Amino acid sequence: MFPFTFTKAADEPSALADGANGGRYIAGGTTLIDLMRETVERPPTVIDINALPYRDIDINPQRLRFGALVRMTDLATDPRVRTQFPVISEALELSASAQLRNMATIGGNIMQRPRCLYFRDVTAACNRREPGSGCPAIGGENRTHAVLGTSAECVATHPSDLSVALVALDATVTLRSTRGDRSIPISRFFRQPGQTPDQEHDLRPGELIVAVDVPTGAHTSRSGYLKVRDRQSYEFALTSAAVAMDIQGGLIRAARVAVGGVGTVPWRLPEVERTLVGRTASDPVWTDAAARAADGATPLSGNAFKVELVKRTVARQLATVGARV
Repeated sequence: MFPFTFTKAADEPSALADGANGGRYIAGGTTLIDLMRETVERPPTVIDINALPYRDIDINPQRLRFGALVRMTDLATDPRVRTQFPVISEALELSASAQLRNMATIGGNIMQRPRCLYFRDVTAACNRREPGSGCPAIGGENRTHAVLGTSAECVATHPSDLSVALVALDATVTLRSTRGDRSIPISRFFRQPGQTPDQEHDLRPGELIVAVDVPTGAHTSRSGYLKVRDRQSYEFALTSAAVAMDIQGGLIRAARVAVGGVGTVPWRLPEVERTLVGRTASDPVWTDAAARAADGATPLSGNAFKVELVKRTVARQLATVGARV
């Protein structure tokens, strides 16, 4: 392990000041510690923020708000979230293992780094670690990589299940630093690789995620998350689908659909949504809408199967959520 300074923040001002000076925030530590052990990340200072007061879960008629230090298990098992935002509970419960969910925080889950084997192997080239060094996954082992939002610089998938649900539900994140607060849609928080794959988030130096807001609507209670993977426990998605719909008298009045495991960021599907709205809920409608789920896909040598798989995943989850009362 390389030398670094560990500090335990006593309050918010001291944590933000240390962050502004180049420190990295840590809470559950389930991702950052692994990356430090593998020397993928080598922060000069690590700031323990567990003493900060970002642990509330609050629901009112307009929105759900949860703090960045809420543990994944606590959010997933909150009975209000289970009832009013089941897609969030299901995405969390299909993430990682029970032990990790008990440790990991919401902020840390959103900030996960890619699981690409080349990114995690410091002996391999990787444009996310070293811009300009290349992306060996494009011509190498790429079965689990992205088919949407890729570039010549990077094809790694985004690993967070929760973030797929949050993108589908139009969530916003509140970021705090010594300069103050700002809130942005979570869909804009994640950056596609383009020419700058090392810039994964719209996160300015020293900023810290403090809260997430999810607007309430008729669609949020009729929602769910489906994850397709190589094994049923502790595995990242080959594809996944977060679906939320408002259906009244059989008519689809609103739809929110996003997919994971296939995009370099959590991937919203506006064409699928447009195909659904105004139509009568039925199996042919689910299949017709899901046919647009892979629009724009660019498969690699080892992952062309994901194009058909994501369509089937979306169709299956549309039918599941559509049948819910």
